Amino acid sequence: MDFIPRYREYQASRDQTEKLVKDLMIFGERIESTYRQENQTLIQRLQNTQFDYEDSVNSRRELQARIKDLESQLSFLTQDNTILQHRNPYVLVLIDGDGLIFKDHLIKQGLEGGKKAAYALRQAVLAQCTNAHDTEVVAKIVANLGGLAKAMRRDACVDSEIDLKEFMLGFTQAKASFDFIDVGYGKERADSKIRETASFNLRNYNCKQILLGVSHDAGYAPYLDEILRDESARQRVTVLEGVPTVKEIEATGVSIIGFDEIFRAEKLLDRITTTTIATPSMSTASTPSISAAPISYATITQKASPPPQLTLPLAPKAPAAAKATSTAIRTTGKPALPAWNPGARGLDPPIPLSQNVLDQVKKRKDSDKLCNNHYLRGPCSKGDSCCFEHDYRPNQEEIRAIQFLARLNPCTNGQDCDVDNCIYGHHCPSVVNGVCTHPYCKFHSHEHPPGTKLKGGKKAPE
Repeated sequence: MDFIPRYREYQASRDQTEKLVKDLMIFGERIESTYRQENQTLIQRLQNTQFDYEDSVNSRRELQARIKDLESQLSFLTQDNTILQHRNPYVLVLIDGDGLIFKDHLIKQGLEGGKKAAYALRQAVLAQCTNAHDTEVVAKIVANLGGLAKAMRRDACVDSEIDLKEFMLGFTQAKASFDFIDVGYGKERADSKIRETASFNLRNYNCKQILLGVSHDAGYAPYLDEILRDESARQRVTVLEGVPTVKEIEATGVSIIGFDEIFRAEKLLDRITTTTIATPSMSTASTPSISAAPISYATITQKASPPPQLTLPLAPKAPAAAKATSTAIRTTGKPALPAWNPGARGLDPPIPLSQNVLDQVKKRKDSDKLCNNHYLRGPCSKGDSCCFEHDYRPNQEEIRAIQFLARLNPCTNGQDCDVDNCIYGHHCPSVVNGVCTHPYCKFHSHEHPPGTKLKGGKKAPE
């Protein structure tokens, strides 16, 4: 019956089956382990994803809350900015006072005239504004007050330089936002102040308009060209016209407005010079000739203030001739004007002098000499090391004598000197009747009136 072979076949088949089952179990376990690990990984990833989702939800809600808060703040800031932009609007008036000049009748009224001019200017500006009740007017006038006062006196539009000074005070006192500023000698001082002030205020949104009183001066044309490139600035800048606007400024295309009832349309002229030329000479002494053409102050102030009167030193001889000349001048009823202008600074102001006092001061020698710096400028910077006298107390006449002696020394800057109270001379003060009377004159020939006879038989250039 072949049971044994058949059993062996069965046994071999059973072994194969067991091996198959064993292999299947090993494979299943391996697969299960692999999927179990993957499952754990997926579970972890799912948890992380859930955490990320919850975090993103929270973040999104926080961002939404922040956005809402920022939108609220932005709305508030926009509203606040709009309010600030329209709060305290003002119009700035910047005037170069050396060329844009108020009407004569206002200046002659002195303090009250200055206040009237300020009120009139404010009303004229506000009349051009749409919201006049909310708009402030800020006015700044810059000028060389000393030079302007002298030029106005020579134009005969004021009787005294004091009128202009009082007018300046009245203008400044009229309104807290109104100022009349004396910048002293030097054209660039006024120009730079006007330019810098205008540029600063153009960056201020509350400044709705700037009126520049510079119609007389072509030097402002390049500055206007520069700022008018910005369209917003072009709409906010206007030239305030007094004298007719020069063509260089008109060429910039800037808007121009005039207040004819406040500012004069004529330039200051040297009317006294013209009158003096027309009057026959009352002295036999030869004097250099001068041009009869009127001089415009707008041109003069670009370099310096008009020259004051010159007081010549007392002549050593011929006092009768000097007295006769003085009497003749008084009878005319008009001030005599020097016929020579030495340069930009002009003639040094007169010094009333006593010849006797001058002689006494000149007698001091060596360390007994009075120190110019100490008595004319204040305490001498050299202190005890100075070799001149500091302890003496001079009277007023002696002070004037010291001033005169100091003026015999030429200023190192000459006519370019811009120190108002400079103690030194800016031209020779020793010329009498066409002759330099100082035996050791330190001044150059061109610092004497034309044709002056100098030491050594020389003459100043004609």
